[in-house]
Amino acid sequence: MRIGSHALKNKLIVAPMAGVTDRPFRQLCKKMGAGMAVSEMVSSNSLLWGSIKTQRRANHDGEVSPISVQIAGADPQMLATAARYNVDNGAQIIDINMGCPAKKICNVMAGSALLQDEKLVGRILDSVVKAVDVPVTLKIRTGWDKQHKNALSVARIAENSGVQALAIHGRTRACAYAGTAEYDTIAAVKTAINIPVIANGDITTPEKAKEILSYTKADAIMIGRAAQGRPWIFREIDHYLTTGQKLPSPEVSEIHHVLIKHLYELYEFYGEYAGVRIARKHISWYTKGLMGSANFRQSMNQLQTSNQQIFETNTFFSKLAEIGHRLSYTKEESN
Repeated sequence: MRIGSHALKNKLIVAPMAGVTDRPFRQLCKKMGAGMAVSEMVSSNSLLWGSIKTQRRANHDGEVSPISVQIAGADPQMLATAARYNVDNGAQIIDINMGCPAKKICNVMAGSALLQDEKLVGRILDSVVKAVDVPVTLKIRTGWDKQHKNALSVARIAENSGVQALAIHGRTRACAYAGTAEYDTIAAVKTAINIPVIANGDITTPEKAKEILSYTKADAIMIGRAAQGRPWIFREIDHYLTTGQKLPSPEVSEIHHVLIKHLYELYEFYGEYAGVRIARKHISWYTKGLMGSANFRQSMNQLQTSNQQIFETNTFFSKLAEIGHRLSYTKEESN
């Protein structure tokens, strides 16, 4: 799998997720086997570039190449400027967001709302590709709604504009994340264009990853929500695709080790106040499915300091270690 001059070590890419794919999470997923990770989207509005949030999103210190940064907006020139800004700050690949279904993004005609205006899509892609000397990629959905699926025509526009890889989430904007993703559209796009196609949506297991790669003939897969609290999913899928064998689920000791290290990195990256609050969702994701985790997660949301979070997390996992509990994604999911 190549994106421009960048050769990825495998076919596994971390999807851009607002509030999730920050630098600590991207680095962790890469260590756990992802070939690339795409950043949270960075606004094309230059008035926001001085904000702490945007500065954090443009922070790639120590990050393993290739560094892919997603930008969002609706104005071709603003997006071109944003692309140059991010390249100047270390981006090696620029990804354009035309897939986000969030109302606050679509209401300003950005994200997946752009799929309604193919001429504007073309102007945006032309503008950004010409603005930078790094590869430009695009992430889309299958269309605005089920009556207006236009992924195929947008894919052709992207290829003609010089976009070097296309990621497709197998849902429309109207679907948001409801129902199940479909892959027929992705397969159709793959047969119609010559640039790499990345399949995205509901890829939650090694078996599903192999199935979707085989069915769509996609060049790679992109994993989002399934990696939340499960960064080891990338090594599991990579191992299965390579050997045909499934790795055992991680033991409690490893989950504990990965989570604690992740927490410390969040505290360092965001500072005490924000770090503690951002850590809560990650703790919840990591512990879902573990014995007694429902009460633990509820109490964790009340803690106000990093020291309290670390102490209670260590205590929780110490109790699990005493009974030798192994992670299961089929038991206690209702917790």
